[in-house]
Amino acid sequence: MTTSTTERQLPAHSRSLGARLASGAATPGGAVYVLVVVLLASIIISNPNFGDPSSLIRFAGRTAPIAIAAMGQYYVIVSGEFDLSMGAVVTTQVIIAGNMAGDDASQVVPVLLLMLVVGALIGLVNGLVTTLLRVPSFIVTLGTMLALFGVVRYVAGVAPAGNPVDEFREIGRGGIEDVPVVEVVPYPLLIVVVIAAVAAFSMRRPFGRSLVATGDNPEAARLGGTSVWWIKTRAFMISSLSATVAGIILVGYAGGRAVGQGYEFSAITAVVVGGVLLGGGRGWVLSAAAGAYALELLFVLLTVLHVPSTWRDSVQGLIIIVAVAASARVWRFGRRSADEPGPAPPQASASTPDSDTPTPPTSGTHQGEQR
Repeated sequence: MTTSTTERQLPAHSRSLGARLASGAATPGGAVYVLVVVLLASIIISNPNFGDPSSLIRFAGRTAPIAIAAMGQYYVIVSGEFDLSMGAVVTTQVIIAGNMAGDDASQVVPVLLLMLVVGALIGLVNGLVTTLLRVPSFIVTLGTMLALFGVVRYVAGVAPAGNPVDEFREIGRGGIEDVPVVEVVPYPLLIVVVIAAVAAFSMRRPFGRSLVATGDNPEAARLGGTSVWWIKTRAFMISSLSATVAGIILVGYAGGRAVGQGYEFSAITAVVVGGVLLGGGRGWVLSAAAGAYALELLFVLLTVLHVPSTWRDSVQGLIIIVAVAASARVWRFGRRSADEPGPAPPQASASTPDSDTPTPPTSGTHQGEQR
């Protein structure tokens, strides 16, 4: 028996863990995790108390609502659309909770179900008007935002919203107590972990693949059998439901019609920081959540460095411009590299049979096995 001296080429997935991590970090969706680590290290150097496990876990819980909203916004953006109504949905849900739950603990579950139904209906309307009536999503969701804020101002003006019963508020401000090291694990952190797991799973299913394909090339997705209008409508519903969940959590912190204002822009900023391409077709849902944490860490760092809070909006606008330009350039470079033709096939020589000349079936191949 002879041993071949020819070494096999290792497939790409057999590279070392370090090489795979480096390759992932070079993508827009992977770079955000590096950014989170850098920002976190910078804050801890400037303020060592922030590195305490209990402080970190509380920060993760406080940032959970915007991370949930960012993941919802991701579904819409990766499909090639926008949802500017998220902040208004959050505010509407907070007002519903404050006016309908009241001091009656028995109303907590019915009000929660009502909020979820309202959120799904708002997303359904946004999706149907965008896809079936072919109105740009920017205009549709902008109109929804203005309409909801008008209703909220009217309702809150007639009957100002108060804080609902403590059992309701406990969802946002409570947690599992007496946990070693971290002391308390906030409920919002558990909620965002569950939602992130479900989101990652959904993006690996046919729905997720169809969603990305729709954002990349709607016509090709339609020709491939995808129901584009229904895929996008479901994305809008998920976005509104995520805003609803964020609103449920925020009820635990504060009430009133100011809660939720500007959430849509924070969610969009988090998504683009996470490397998701505006226009659709590129990006990872977990990177959108990581973008939310990177954004909040940046604001914490600015606070630690005593930068005036009035610069927050300016910084956020600059981040949007830089992140969009960078991610678009990187994704475009990646696509161009993937589209580059490989080496030309070898030319036929005198000893090579002509391509038109049939070859006999070979045992072990499909040709040889056909009967």
